[in-house]
Amino acid sequence: MPLSRAEDAQKSSGAVVPQQQSHSSCVLTGRVLLVLEAQEGVLAPPPRGVPASARVRQNITHVIACARHAQPPPQIVFVRNAGEPGDDDARDASGWSLAITPHAGEVVVDKRKNNAFLGSNLEAHIPCDAEVIVVGMLSDHCVRATCRALLERGNEVLLVHGAHAAYDRLEVPGVTCAEKIEREIEQELEKSGVLVLGLEDAPLIFMDR
Repeated sequence: MPLSRAEDAQKSSGAVVPQQQSHSSCVLTGRVLLVLEAQEGVLAPPPRGVPASARVRQNITHVIACARHAQPPPQIVFVRNAGEPGDDDARDASGWSLAITPHAGEVVVDKRKNNAFLGSNLEAHIPCDAEVIVVGMLSDHCVRATCRALLERGNEVLLVHGAHAAYDRLEVPGVTCAEKIEREIEQELEKSGVLVLGLEDAPLIFMDR
């Protein structure tokens, strides 16, 4: 779809990875790349991870690279889910670690709810008038809930197609495949006001316009 408009993370919630050199004056705080639940568990090979784990990991990495090379770069915020004890993404479990290592100056926020704003300090890192580019997991849980919360705050929200994913859903009488769920979530969010962009637009998303 064409562009139509405008060290593993620290364990404390809201931690900022220490900067090795000061370049905060170059960060465009009016634009935020929000990376939701890009963690080792959901991005592991299936069936542990989502069916499209290899592709979506590559695509999320590509979007992050585009953001990091932008001049000026956006604020990049990683949101990490902390599951219940025994869950694959329970704190300090193997599935809890971020799959992509944050760079100096990038923010890490821990959360426990589908809506990443609930019970976290995420709002401190996203101005209400910021344009927010969303990638990550899972399409029908954290991505949907957090995109809706962003819209309610007044943010302009852009979701990158191919850089979010879901698990197959077991239902009666059969299975709804992950790809169908991902399409349905995109359609639902578009109707609510989210702009869905193609992965090919990633280099352009972070340009001033």
